[in-house]
Amino acid sequence: MTEPTPARAVREPSLLQAFLPLVLLFVLLALSVYLFKDNSSYGGNQIALLIAGGVAAIIGIRNGRRWDDIQDAIVHGIALSANAVLILLAVGALIGSWILSGAVPTLIHYGLLLMHPSFFYPAACLVCAIVAVAIGSSWTVAGTLGVALMGVAAGMGLDPAITAGAVISGAYFGDKMSPLSDTTNLAPAAAGSELFAHVRHMAWTTVPSIAIALAGFAIFSAGAEAGAAGAGFEDLSAELDRIFSVGPHLLIPMVVVFALAMRRFPAYPTLLIGALLGSLFAVIFQPDAVVALAGNEALSRPMALLSGAWQVLIDGYKGESGNAAVDDLLNRGGMAGMLNTVWLVLCAMSFGAIMERVGLLERLIRSVLKLARSTGSLIVATLVTSFGTNVLAADQYLAIVLPGRIYRSEYEKRGLAAVNLSRALEDAGTITSPLVPWNTCGAYMAATLGVATLDYLPYALFNLINPLLAGLLAYTGFKILKIEVDGTLARRRDA
Repeated sequence: MTEPTPARAVREPSLLQAFLPLVLLFVLLALSVYLFKDNSSYGGNQIALLIAGGVAAIIGIRNGRRWDDIQDAIVHGIALSANAVLILLAVGALIGSWILSGAVPTLIHYGLLLMHPSFFYPAACLVCAIVAVAIGSSWTVAGTLGVALMGVAAGMGLDPAITAGAVISGAYFGDKMSPLSDTTNLAPAAAGSELFAHVRHMAWTTVPSIAIALAGFAIFSAGAEAGAAGAGFEDLSAELDRIFSVGPHLLIPMVVVFALAMRRFPAYPTLLIGALLGSLFAVIFQPDAVVALAGNEALSRPMALLSGAWQVLIDGYKGESGNAAVDDLLNRGGMAGMLNTVWLVLCAMSFGAIMERVGLLERLIRSVLKLARSTGSLIVATLVTSFGTNVLAADQYLAIVLPGRIYRSEYEKRGLAAVNLSRALEDAGTITSPLVPWNTCGAYMAATLGVATLDYLPYALFNLINPLLAGLLAYTGFKILKIEVDGTLARRRDA
């Protein structure tokens, strides 16, 4: 009888080994940006992630890991991103169908009439924040209101990067503070705190951050007033009226999407329903535009309507109005337009999965923990770790769960209430995710809003301010709670 093969001894990676794939990744990403400029996300960054992931896998194999184990981790990591991929495809279809149906042109039309450049940026941020609190989803807000607000901003000649920053700031404030949000529920679950206690505790860092961000956007708007009429967009409303039959009834698909989201209907079917409703409304209210999109004179009118409504879900809206500015604004969307983002997400999740499975990510986190001697430094270490996980693992959920799992016992040992940990996880894990180009959130926002991540990053004021303010409060000891002997909570003024 053959003796079973003994299991290979797995060695713990060194700190140098843990840093090597990370350093290589940053070097390759820098080269990608240098060589390919704005096109770096169209293959260059993906190759960088795969090469860095390959080096991490080699390190793991040298330390005793089996390739089959690493491959299983990659498959599992990609499986974790499957929902994000489906949502990306659904949003692509939704954008295209809502443009063809006239929903997005209607919002742009009314937005141009109601909003003024002197308060546009803070208004955009505030509207997105309110809606995101109501539905608990930053992605849904960006894919619906965000797209329309980008169009309104273009019509006013405003900076698309600042507009994207305002949309993302508002969307992530609402996502963070909404009890309906998946990340808002995930953070207390990972840290061992209670949901509503977690939300109340977050208010001390989150509300001041959004207030400062709104003030910043107000300053940007005041400076933008003089350039209100963008070249080529003076007659945008009239042009939209000529191409589409606009009216408030075309906003029904958007109302349906928001209603389903508020009722906690899953994101993917919600967005897909919105996309299909958009195609249906296009056939009913924009039949000539649908037939024109089909572009096949040999088809009967019913078949042409079906073809156009189907085509917009695949390839987005493609129109030739004779106005280049309008065409640049509206010609977008479709599932095919999201495929490059899907490629980026798959590569990023593969890299993150390898880093986690071979122990390199945990090794990096443990080295950070050794430096956290005071309460303030422990919380700052949590913030840095969550952001670092967003960079390395490319997923906001891992940026919450992994540090939560590792730091939870340390917070308990030091007598710190779990709400301190759950707040820190959200202050960095949730908030910084759209600031990383290859993170699922960063890739999604760039693809949806049409602005590169590094372009809107300086203007995502809330997302930049919130982690910094959280670190400042940690070191001052303000609103840091500890667990008393009897289990009650009290404020700890311990830096």
